[in-house]
Amino acid sequence: MSTELLLQRATTLKLHGLVNHWNEINSEPWVEKFIHWEETHRLAKSLDNRLYAAKIEPFKPLIHFDWNWPKYCERDVIERLMELDFMHDATNLIFCGPNGAGKTMIASNIAYQSIIKGSTALFTTAARMLNELSALDSESALRRRLKYYTQPAFLVIDEVGYLSYGNRHADLLFEIISQRYEKKSTCITTNKAFTEWGAIFPNAACVVSIIDRLVHHSE
Repeated sequence: MSTELLLQRATTLKLHGLVNHWNEINSEPWVEKFIHWEETHRLAKSLDNRLYAAKIEPFKPLIHFDWNWPKYCERDVIERLMELDFMHDATNLIFCGPNGAGKTMIASNIAYQSIIKGSTALFTTAARMLNELSALDSESALRRRLKYYTQPAFLVIDEVGYLSYGNRHADLLFEIISQRYEKKSTCITTNKAFTEWGAIFPNAACVVSIIDRLVHHSE
């Protein structure tokens, strides 16, 4: 490999000591191997960190999914979503179906795949996220935690519809969806059709706006 390309790789890795003494060591046989080791270590460390931060609970690989179990399931669409092209234009994913149909399993597989391909992801349940946010008692703490949920390239909000929430919870969900709108992909799993979301957030004025932003660019 040319010394120019090796120098570029060392600069990208910010190996400043190596770069500053490049003319002295660039012809040494160990230099390329050392840079390769450093690149490999950092890629593995980055993957470990992103998997840990994603908080994805144990799940079965999609290869074990029983495609004959749901009465209706678009297998070709789901397999295409595993290619992650939807993330390029911040398309949202909506998995709607009865309990036990495999919504969480599919969403977990897609989130995991996004991490393997180099993106960031976060998996949470609606109850965990909304109850945590609503319990914060300072504006600065709320802003920091909202950033935690809006930063990842792919956010999974699982189990929307299993519990009902107050107006404060609805406003917080609206804030997260709005901040991610047309910027980053959000995945929702729900056991209720959108026509029933008024029962999830009774009397919340922003329910229609939440749905509008979710479905505007969505699968």
